[in-house]
Amino acid sequence: MRCDNRRATALISFFLIASFVHGAENQVLVYKKKYIMGTVFEVVAYDQSSEHASDAIEKAFQEIVRIDDLLSNYKPDSALSNLNRSAHFHAEKVPSDLYRVIDQAVQFSRLSDGKFDISIAPLVDLWKAALRGEGTPSRARQEEVRSCVGYERIELTPPDRISFRSSCLQLDLGAIGKGYAVDRAAEVLHSLGIRNALVNAGGSTILAMGAPPNQKAWLVHLRDPSNKIDPQVMLKDESVSTSEQTAPSLLGNDSAGHIIDPDTGLPLKTVFAVSAVSRTATASDALSTTLLLLGPAKGKALIKNMAEVSAVWISREAQVETATGGPQILFGRGL
Repeated sequence: MRCDNRRATALISFFLIASFVHGAENQVLVYKKKYIMGTVFEVVAYDQSSEHASDAIEKAFQEIVRIDDLLSNYKPDSALSNLNRSAHFHAEKVPSDLYRVIDQAVQFSRLSDGKFDISIAPLVDLWKAALRGEGTPSRARQEEVRSCVGYERIELTPPDRISFRSSCLQLDLGAIGKGYAVDRAAEVLHSLGIRNALVNAGGSTILAMGAPPNQKAWLVHLRDPSNKIDPQVMLKDESVSTSEQTAPSLLGNDSAGHIIDPDTGLPLKTVFAVSAVSRTATASDALSTTLLLLGPAKGKALIKNMAEVSAVWISREAQVETATGGPQILFGRGL
């Protein structure tokens, strides 16, 4: 899982906007962006009133800030930081949003047999320190820290209490938190009457509401490390997330970096970037990291029975693997 914010990018096509703005029942386009959760969030929304759309987007940004104040492990006064300090062998009452996102994360851990594991935080911190120049940790130190990891030791007691059955377990929500924040922002937009909008969390997670005027869906260009095939997907009331390794290696292999494999305790080695499409941003965010860790063969086996989920793995050499149970992934060039 991540030791840093993902830098994976996805290019959004706001195609033919100008021609539709004037001819679609007085729908106007409003675009705003804001730096939150260590990345730039962008929202584009259509509405009959630019003032109403602008106000709705601002309220969506406020919701993302609120979620960040709960889920951040960089903020010492966040609900997650408090939980990480106080829940060892003690049931801590937590806000409903934090309980909900941890509950969903544990479900993805079970689904993936532990490849997705938010209790990876001690290993995340270990490799962050190494990336800061503190040196590669010894094997003994790696094993010591690795013994702290294990989602099975997270105990959830509905409706709002969480405890850790370990003295050193810590949680990191970096592989699911932005997706959850995107979903919450979309809920705010919908509650305020916005039906056609796109929410983009730094290019790594994008959620489409409805479609642009006179269009059936939003066209999103996905990450292509080969720069040869231009993968695309049409989204309507769906989300796509992308994961890849981007940080420099500490192990002599330039494919290792910011995503940690819970099975080995080491930065993941992979040649792929993976994009996952699902109904919610929470799910697509968690799935993209899970599928990158699993690789194409095991990843396709995981999602073959998951309705409305699609995925594509693309290498720098233009090797492509796909699994389609949801929106079809298209290729603009080469395939």
